[in-house]
Amino acid sequence: MLNSMFGRVLILISAVIFCSLQGLLWLGDGGMLDLQEKQQEITNQQAENDKLIERNRILQAEIDDLKSGTEAIEEHARLDLGMIKQNETFFRVTARQPPPTTVSQP
Repeated sequence: MLNSMFGRVLILISAVIFCSLQGLLWLGDGGMLDLQEKQQEITNQQAENDKLIERNRILQAEIDDLKSGTEAIEEHARLDLGMIKQNETFFRVTARQPPPTTVSQP
């Protein structure tokens, strides 16, 4: 059968079909490369979601602190608004600036 013309044509058609199916498997829509890209996108989105979940958890803890007690409100007023208590002295410590250097020209 392989020696006849029909056999050779059949093998050629089979090879073309096989190659085209392999091309679709690897390169087509929903193929292996597309699957790898989607898995990478899922991984990236999962990491982003984890960051947002942690941020939401921190914000929820801050909301609970503000609702439950005055210590968080006082800390917020001190740090963000610069408020101080009555009969309290506020000291601001800054880094020492080096004296300006002058360049003398000859």
